[in-house]
Amino acid sequence: MANSAPVYIFEAGTKPSLPLHHVPLIHATETSVQGYGALFDDPEKMEIEIVTWPAQGWRPIDSNTGNEGGWVEGVFHGEWKGDTLMGSNEAVKGNYVLGWSTDPQKASPTEQTVPREQVLLWHFNYHPDGGQFFFPLDKRPFVVPVALPGDDLTPDKIVAFWCDGRQGLYIHPGIWHEGIFPVSDYQRFLDRQGKVHARVSCDIGEEFGVYLSVPLSLDSEQIQ
Repeated sequence: MANSAPVYIFEAGTKPSLPLHHVPLIHATETSVQGYGALFDDPEKMEIEIVTWPAQGWRPIDSNTGNEGGWVEGVFHGEWKGDTLMGSNEAVKGNYVLGWSTDPQKASPTEQTVPREQVLLWHFNYHPDGGQFFFPLDKRPFVVPVALPGDDLTPDKIVAFWCDGRQGLYIHPGIWHEGIFPVSDYQRFLDRQGKVHARVSCDIGEEFGVYLSVPLSLDSEQIQ
């Protein structure tokens, strides 16, 4: 079984070269994000779904209990350092290597060596305890890879939403995702999510022998 407690900070060169699985990039609209979540304009009016704690046996959880943990929020920072995309999430005090713009065996930690046209993604996760949203504090485009709930994840079930930066993206509990990918060198997002912060992980490289190639830009005709 894959490691359920992944190490998020590491040197790119410790990861092997692997084939790429190309992820479709979809313009995020009210229609296209249905099932995954929703777009929203005002974070103060956007509520986070909190999932009731699961019953341990045949006796049910008492009404109005098991869902009182609330949520936490903070700024999520997405920043390119050389060929590596780094993320840090103040809401849950997390720091991550999100991916690379090129083969990790060739990725430079200090200099940009290739155009930043894609993120090679090695990891995916979901939160069973609650929803999550990302609201761009810097009004620039960003990309979020996602997949619908279910532990039988495969690369072909993954898509990515290109968001134009005018609205935030909310995802339901159980939606597979990874950190937000800025299209620019550095971007900040308001992150709000369930306080329990349960996390289920999938190491894409270990389980499927590929990295997910997530594009960072849409063709002009794809932008409606």
